Amino acid sequence: MYDTAALTDPKSRRRPPRSAAFMLPKLRVGFILSKGFTLSAFALFADTLRLAGDVEDRSRRLRCDWDVVSSTRNATVSSCGVQVVPTAPLADPTNYDYIAVVGGLLSIDEPLDPPTTAYLHKAAKAGVGLIGLCTGTFLLAKTGHLSGHVACVSWLHYHEFRERFPRQPTALNQIFRLDRKRASCVGGSAVADLAAALVRKHLGEGAERNALEILQINTRRNAEDAQARTPSAFETNDRRVRNALLLMEQHVEDTIPIETLAPLVGLSRRQLERLFQSEIATSPRQAYLTIRMEYARKLVVNTSIPIIQVALACGFESDSHFTRRFRQHYGQTPSSIRRGRMVA
Repeated sequence: MYDTAALTDPKSRRRPPRSAAFMLPKLRVGFILSKGFTLSAFALFADTLRLAGDVEDRSRRLRCDWDVVSSTRNATVSSCGVQVVPTAPLADPTNYDYIAVVGGLLSIDEPLDPPTTAYLHKAAKAGVGLIGLCTGTFLLAKTGHLSGHVACVSWLHYHEFRERFPRQPTALNQIFRLDRKRASCVGGSAVADLAAALVRKHLGEGAERNALEILQINTRRNAEDAQARTPSAFETNDRRVRNALLLMEQHVEDTIPIETLAPLVGLSRRQLERLFQSEIATSPRQAYLTIRMEYARKLVVNTSIPIIQVALACGFESDSHFTRRFRQHYGQTPSSIRRGRMVA
């Protein structure tokens, strides 16, 4: 539990003495934990700051400082059940360089209470940077703080994000994004990469290297690195193929012509076709169809929505065309699979 002084002034916590050997913090982060937050996202970011803020593994807050800020003293329960107690109130947001919103379960109706939402507005108005970690990007978008910015969203939540915020520009394949006074991250291990990038920006490469080495992260990943996922059963280490496959997966309804998709990964259509053949032994068009069919089958097996809606959701203009393609691919119609004639 935090002490009474910390409730009124986060700066009142005991600090190392001011001298040449002890530098005051240069990077300050306030964490807001949503209900059902992802523990790993919070822990990776906080530990990157902890290790960057001192030499070796002494955990002194020499060059970094952080708080878990909250409108109450109550612990917040993470999605895995671990509870984290706040360390500071919703004090002056300019005490921090960034406010990091740690998201989690999307099924929770009110992940942030009204005082916390108001605090985010106050921080944004004061020019404090706002960060969305994991599904924290949803919360920043919902509160209007990504207007004029580009959001970075995990492939796992991409379609739901597009449904909730259809007008919000989205980075399709990046692991994190720094967009002026906003940052967003897909979650998972990429949280450490985003935290390391901020450490490098504010404290230099030495502090970043110290943190990454202790965390046993051998290779720095930058914002432009693709998310660690290859759709369907395709196996490839080629970044351009993976990015193309991710684009296909993210556009199963509003399908992208191959000649439009190729330049998005830095290739001509002919180059993309040759690369697909050499890497995954199929054409981009056939790979795209496979991805759409797999998504369609999930909808058929796991939902009760009408077949025509499944067809439209997978980029087909009619249920007859969709059914014909589906039968060619799986040997059965969508209706027969739904009736349980094929094991899901």
